[in-house]
Amino acid sequence: MIAVLLPPTLGTPFVLTGAEKALTDIGHQPVLPEVTGDDTPPHAARYVALASLEINRLVATDAPTVLVAQGDTGPLLGAVGAAQRAAHRPVRSYVLLDAPLPRPGSPTRAEIARTQGLADLPARTGEPDAYRSELLPTVPDWPDAPCGYLLTDPAYAHPAHLAGMRGWEVRDVTAAPDTAGETLAELVAELVR
Repeated sequence: MIAVLLPPTLGTPFVLTGAEKALTDIGHQPVLPEVTGDDTPPHAARYVALASLEINRLVATDAPTVLVAQGDTGPLLGAVGAAQRAAHRPVRSYVLLDAPLPRPGSPTRAEIARTQGLADLPARTGEPDAYRSELLPTVPDWPDAPCGYLLTDPAYAHPAHLAGMRGWEVRDVTAAPDTAGETLAELVAELVR
């Protein structure tokens, strides 16, 4: 099983201490695509395309995968998953890590932030002007596999709560953030059983 650790948008790297080792220890191969170049409009569509190209470069077509989305990549997870299905790469599960949840329709990041209790989070350094106001891609048949949520940052407690209300597996490690890598590996293993 391949665990694709999707980084946040706008060239920010994926960071979760111990995740790669913990995934390897349970027999899952972690893959960290480098996604850069989504800093010009359309940001979301560029991210989905660039992430998909990187996954195609790093992962065999028929390899079953788990997609893990960190931060602002959360609302794009359905679109990245749809691109994997189009490439005949089976997605076995999805995990969001301190991320807003995907929402039906074509919302903006600002709308998602407002409806998921994240409106008070400050803009990221270097965030482009239209970043929060562009319409995000939608995937009508998502989720097509089991989903989970890993909460390490209390600022994302509301999206984690919403994930739990959807029946997703939710793990809260805000009290013990040093266990986040191991908890991610355990959550992935549970979702792909």
